[in-house]
Amino acid sequence: MQIYEELERRGLIAQVTNEEEIKDLINRGKAIFYIGFDPTADSLHVGHFMTLCLMRRLQLAGNKPIVLLGDGTSLVGDPSGRTDMRAILDEKQIAHNSARFKEQISRFIDFSEGKALCLNNGAWLKELKYVELLRDVGACFSVNRMLAAECYKQRMEKGLTFLEFNYMVMQAYDFYHLFSHYGCNMQFGGDDQWSNMLAGTELIRKKTGKDSYALTIPLLTTAEGQKMGKSVKGALWLDKEKTSPYDFYQYWRNVDDADIDKCLKMLTFLPLETIEEMGRWPHKRINEKKEILAFEITKLVHGEEEANHAQSAARALFTGEGDDSNMPTTELELDDDIGLLDLLVLTKLASSKSEARRLIEQGGILINDEKINDVTLRINRADLKEPIKIKKGKKSFHKVTLKD
Repeated sequence: MQIYEELERRGLIAQVTNEEEIKDLINRGKAIFYIGFDPTADSLHVGHFMTLCLMRRLQLAGNKPIVLLGDGTSLVGDPSGRTDMRAILDEKQIAHNSARFKEQISRFIDFSEGKALCLNNGAWLKELKYVELLRDVGACFSVNRMLAAECYKQRMEKGLTFLEFNYMVMQAYDFYHLFSHYGCNMQFGGDDQWSNMLAGTELIRKKTGKDSYALTIPLLTTAEGQKMGKSVKGALWLDKEKTSPYDFYQYWRNVDDADIDKCLKMLTFLPLETIEEMGRWPHKRINEKKEILAFEITKLVHGEEEANHAQSAARALFTGEGDDSNMPTTELELDDDIGLLDLLVLTKLASSKSEARRLIEQGGILINDEKINDVTLRINRADLKEPIKIKKGKKSFHKVTLKD
């Protein structure tokens, strides 16, 4: 089975232009493709993860990826899928975020020996002259077609700024620049980028008379159509300082039963034959499948050692087996005592004292398996002679110890 057919079977292809040409180039390892990442935060999140896996699959098949960091486009902000305008970041913050992105992407993509490129679009976008851009590129765009694009529809309801309106032009220019200077013949990205990607192929055709190609992957959603990657603590980040390997593992360990097979196909590198065989397992083995899913994805993002630690900690909590030393832990410097409300906020089991109070009143907090009903409870040094385990609901755990 060739790589394009594998992508189809894994459900990783949403929309394509010129399918036969794309299939031929990818299967022969002749695609030079780019995917853009706007560094609007200091870490990639799980929404980027499937895109990174796609790049890796294609690189392993002999194709050459170009990672494009949008330090130029981030100054404008992508309106795709937004109901409000993105916060405008300064160049110093964008440069910091870009460096963090490149570090994380390097875990997935091999940049040795000319196998891939990592570029910043600010290198050319910031050098463009406004009037020249209007005359040379602006004339290639139809305002009527731009306004009809899906990426602008939600923003149109609340008011699309002229700043955001230019984003499509900038992304299209990126593709044109990469096509002209680096031989880039394809752009890949999430399905919400389809309109922007088509604008790029159209600009290349108008400026050069040559064909280029676009392929989108589906957005990662649940069986109910909700976007995946949001946990009770917020976004699921690829930076372990923002989302611990344990919390990352637990997110995938607890996905809905209906989403397991899809996630195994889309997000892991397990052979399809293995995944299809697992699909025939009886339902009583569902937790085994969830463990495999969580382990494989955590291994890809954080490495096998961290995946083993996370799995061991989870098993210690839920089955009594394994090692709980890798459970999320807070070490307290405690001279007197601390209120439970403050402790729940400190451990991030609650976002505020009012939420902590509500959790206790609703019976959602256990300490060492004992339900706590007293919102005025205070924890002192004697209570922490041995580490305590705080449980929130059914699936959130935290260990608290005294700092030596």
